[in-house]
Amino acid sequence: MHTSIHKAINQQITAELSASYTYLAMSAYCDRQNFRGAARWLRIQSQEEYGHAMKLFDFVLARGGQIELGTLAQPETEYASIAAVFETAQAQEQEVGRQIDSLYELAFREKAFAALVELQWFLTEQVEEERTARELVAKFQMVKDDAASLLELDRELGARQSVGPPPAAPAPSV
Repeated sequence: MHTSIHKAINQQITAELSASYTYLAMSAYCDRQNFRGAARWLRIQSQEEYGHAMKLFDFVLARGGQIELGTLAQPETEYASIAAVFETAQAQEQEVGRQIDSLYELAFREKAFAALVELQWFLTEQVEEERTARELVAKFQMVKDDAASLLELDRELGARQSVGPPPAAPAPSV
């Protein structure tokens, strides 16, 4: 694997783990505020981001690369409101989208075709992630501080089902 691609994917692994860590902190905040549905949704999102990191992790290993995990920053633990949590989540998803786009662009420039194929899944996934975050922020903006509407939105968020992990890199043939 080309050195620049290898380094960039390792950085993206750390970014995905950081997103997972941030979603976990958001989940804890929502739980403390008694928004258990939002807490559940965010915990599942944390697991999903962890799965994204592991998909890249497995790809690097399958290509014979070395994993170099970076340091994770302390995530925020306090927010102005539950709506602010989801606004932060939306901003985070937009940033991850920019990171994936940059990584894809680098792989394209370097003609790293295996990485391009792997990253295609992430491009598609990121469109979904950003759309979901945008829709949730819009819902929070609609309901504002209406208690009954917030409780209904929390109930809706709590109905989220866990999704399986993203497809893993194929096992090497022997």
